[in-house]
Amino acid sequence: MNRVMIAGVGMTRFGKHMDATIRGLVGEALAEALSDAGASNEQVDSIFFGNAAAGLLTGQEMIPGQVALRDSGLMGKPIINVENACASASSAAHLAWLSVASGQSEVALAIGAEKMTNRDKSVPFKALISAMDLEQIKAETGSDDPLEAGSAPGRSGFMDIYAGKARKYMKEAGATQEDFARVAAKAHKFGSMNPKAQFQTPLSVEDILGSRAIIDPLTLAMCSPIGDGAAVLVFTSEDFATKHGCDAVTAETITLVSGLPGGPNCNTRASDKAYNAAGISPEDIDVVELHDAASPAELMYVEELGLCGKGEGIRMIREGEMELGGRVPVNTSGGLVAKGHPVGATGCAQIVELVDQLRGRCGARQVDGAKVALAQNGGGWIEDDTAVTTLSILTR
Repeated sequence: MNRVMIAGVGMTRFGKHMDATIRGLVGEALAEALSDAGASNEQVDSIFFGNAAAGLLTGQEMIPGQVALRDSGLMGKPIINVENACASASSAAHLAWLSVASGQSEVALAIGAEKMTNRDKSVPFKALISAMDLEQIKAETGSDDPLEAGSAPGRSGFMDIYAGKARKYMKEAGATQEDFARVAAKAHKFGSMNPKAQFQTPLSVEDILGSRAIIDPLTLAMCSPIGDGAAVLVFTSEDFATKHGCDAVTAETITLVSGLPGGPNCNTRASDKAYNAAGISPEDIDVVELHDAASPAELMYVEELGLCGKGEGIRMIREGEMELGGRVPVNTSGGLVAKGHPVGATGCAQIVELVDQLRGRCGARQVDGAKVALAQNGGGWIEDDTAVTTLSILTR
């Protein structure tokens, strides 16, 4: 396999852009990424377009990438649409990485985009339910409309799942609601330093605990918001990056696994594969972006990814080990909770942050001397496991 570089990145500010279109959002992020790479449309060989739910959110089924890129100057090139729940963008990145690693492409784009805000607020919540097993929801509720049943009053969709996992973690590890609030406060502090974040106001632990209750132990400020946005990655061969003088980082691996109900979870299986592929250990990692769709997940995931021992996520947040200056800063972008979570864009946006960290471009939230970065992106739910997870390891 050939060495793969990321030579350019771009993204919109995440947020509620009610009148925006996916085409407009993608156009903005694409222009930024190509300019960052010093690459032209003519040099792009293939495009992998990640989107999770446009069919349900905007009505655009089947060809979202071609529609989004219609005015981009890239039409006529191979455009492959990728749908894999909240891991759609990182799945597109996985395929773009493979395309360059295999020699199929010298330059490949991974694009992630989502337009979630809707004047009917029930629309995005129903769309998120579709990342679960609808046949299982039918069986549990007896409803012929599982999207309606899954988002009915008294059900909070994925937040029900995260809350259940959080309560179990509290019982087993001794975590408290205040620990989860510490995670959320850290996210909002980082978000206040990120001009592309949806939320840019720091919140205290007390602010987090005082926000509206969603489902015990989650409050609103611990939950990722509905929002819109796009992010683009320019993958190139090492030869291209060298020849064109790109300020590139190495994409050592973008590993993808699917859920295994009843077996080891996605994070455990993906981390074993990814660390082996990159030839590193968890101790080598300097900065992490992970899928904190709800703040308690961060404590569980740092354990599952081997960044600390079982039950030690609590100590990491209490002792500041995931802050700037700590042992391994986590979610310096603000994470999904503060940066935002337009689901089809998230996986690429995580990698945008890490590329910027490795290049030293993150300003007040910069991790000093960062050389090795890890992104973990999960999507969907299948029985007792995430439906798909990607782990990306980047080096400088």
